[in-house]
Amino acid sequence: MMLRCNMDSATILQLGLDDLLADLRYARRGRDLGRLALLAYCEVRRWARDAGESELAAHSSAMVLGAPEVDRDAFLQHIDGLIGELERVQPKFSLGLCAAPAPRPAYAGAPPAPLASQASSAGAASGVEYR
Repeated sequence: MMLRCNMDSATILQLGLDDLLADLRYARRGRDLGRLALLAYCEVRRWARDAGESELAAHSSAMVLGAPEVDRDAFLQHIDGLIGELERVQPKFSLGLCAAPAPRPAYAGAPPAPLASQASSAGAASGVEYR
């Protein structure tokens, strides 16, 4: 909980979406219809409302509350469409948290001169006199 208090809302939305997509993909691979229905109705709808994606929230709600699907494959096709919709909005919330750090600027010319306190101790130890 402390970690969440230190994160901004954009980071929370991004990480929530990443977790949600991972949960949906895992349940989809296992063809776990009950878990998929729970995720689609509760989790996707909640995340979409928090993110301001009202159409996505309405779609996930209608998918579960609307007319029941005729068979498993039809329901799984709707889940695939929902996963696709989430993947399409994902770049909007991507913050590049795992991006490599920016390169450090190279020095143009000689390295900076040591501080006076460092120069006197380094010079005494190496026998080199700094001016």
